[in-house]
Formats: sequence, C-alpha cells, structure tokens
Amino acid sequence: MVEREILVASRNPGKLAELRAMLGGGIRWVGLSDFPDVGEIEEDGKTFAENARKKATGYAKASGLWTIADDSGLVVDALGGEPGVKSARFSGAKDADRTLIDHKNIAKVLKLLEGAPREKRTARFVCCLCLASPEKVLAEADGRLEGLIGQEEVGENGFGYDPVFFVPELNKTVAQLTRDEKNAISHRGNAIRQLKPLLEGLLRRA
Repeated sequence: MVEREILVASRNPGKLAELRAMLGGGIRWVGLSDFPDVGEIEEDGKTFAENARKKATGYAKASGLWTIADDSGLVVDALGGEPGVKSARFSGAKDADRTLIDHKNIAKVLKLLEGAPREKRTARFVCCLCLASPEKVLAEADGRLEGLIGQEEVGENGFGYDPVFFVPELNKTVAQLTRDEKNAISHRGNAIRQLKPLLEGLLRRA
C-alpha cells in the first residue's frame, strides 16, 4: 500500500485524531491548520452530503492533496429535522469559545423541546463523509446514530450535542461514553467504517 498524504478538512484536532485512529496506517494525516493560507469554504449546501462534497472537492483543489471532509449534525424529528445542517450554528453564536457555542446550541434545542414527552424526543446524529482528489470525488459514505434528546446535559466527554443525546440501548448519553465506546457506535464512526474499505481499495490502486 502506497503511503499517501491526506488532508482532513477540519481544524478540529478531535476529528483528525478520530480519523487517524480508525483509518490507520500507510497515510500521513494533515489538517487545515497545516494550510494557513487556504481560505474557508462556505458550507451552504442543503444537505450534509452536499456540504461534505463541497468541502472535500474545494480543499482538495486548494491543497493539491486527497481530502476527506465530513458534514455532520443533529436531526430532531419533532423540530422538522432541525438543527440539521445548521447544527454548529443553531443558536446563531459566533463566539470563538467552542464550549460556549455548544452550550448555547443545546439550550436552544432543550427550550424548543420543553414539555415534549419521551416518545416525541426521537433524534439521530448523521455524518456524511466525502473523499476527493483535486480532480474528482473518489468515495462517499454516511453513518447514523439513533437516540433521544434528554431533559438536561449529562456527561463530561465529547462535544456538540453529546451531553443531551441519550442512547437507550446503553442507558447513557454520548458524553458519558469513553472515546472507544463512542467510536464503536457513533455516526462518524459508522461512516468511517463504511469508508475504510473504499479508501483501502483506492490506495491499493494508486
């Protein structure tokens, strides 16, 4: 298998570590922080798949590297699919403090679901991944994690909506899981597992 440098279209070190851990060796992983001169690509797609594709192709052209991009978020049935592609900016927050934004976004979801019974709090995390070369899309994958929105934040791990996303089968929120436990069931983990054999096949042919 040819060693190849692949860009992860994110400045989030957690995403970079997750992909490195799950997609393994033979690859030198780099992030957007390694390309300070590359401008931000606007995520204006109507779906997670559109945004992942736009980021992967755009950053691949800008960097000259194979690029993996993801778009992921929370879909709440009682909110008509919101926050959806607006998950990261649902509260309208632009603060540089990621933790503060997370809490504001969670607070908005909990407020909108105030008084809703358990059976009306169904939700899922969705992740769409796209791998692109500077010339074209090479592979796409998606993953989901079904659950319920809790009444309050529980747990200290993870980020985003993890503290209010309750997984009934485990009787825990995602924020109560270890990193390995989360990777085993998460929407991103499921998408990465789907992408892995596609990436391995591409590397063998490279």
